Amino acid sequence: MPPLPEHEWAKKTIALLIETMAIELRIPMRPYGSTTFRREDELAGLEPDECYYFANESKVRGMKEFNPSIHPAPDLAVEIDITRRSIPRQPIYAKLGVRELWRYDGQQITVMLLDEAGRYVATSNSPTFPCVPIDTFQSFIPRMDSEEQGEVIRQFRDWVSKLDRS
Repeated sequence: MPPLPEHEWAKKTIALLIETMAIELRIPMRPYGSTTFRREDELAGLEPDECYYFANESKVRGMKEFNPSIHPAPDLAVEIDITRRSIPRQPIYAKLGVRELWRYDGQQITVMLLDEAGRYVATSNSPTFPCVPIDTFQSFIPRMDSEEQGEVIRQFRDWVSKLDRS
């Protein structure tokens, strides 16, 4: 079944905010959208709604096809869970080794980190964006739906530029 407009809108909005934030914070970034990631040795594979390399950005420059024996898993994946999926995805992300997962349920973002036991644990902030209060970040999402997006992005950029990075 093709994605619903609500799903695609949320996906693109969160991606735009993440990418704007990375640019404003001068964090190296390599977005790979919904690229297929497979690990035959783990019998795992999926296409995230959005995914990014930040810490490992330099290791995937020029990557044309994901090869787990050469390339690390994405540093961050975004899952839009507005409708129920038939396949549980967190265990697949864990097998792939994605260390940070943001799950958006249509109301809020839950940031989850992969623990040593291979499970995702909710946390209050993102190690990729430690200076960013997630509750304030997510407050821009509904504004992107109800206000002119260019103006919201400009206000978002202003907010990000004032964050304490120490």
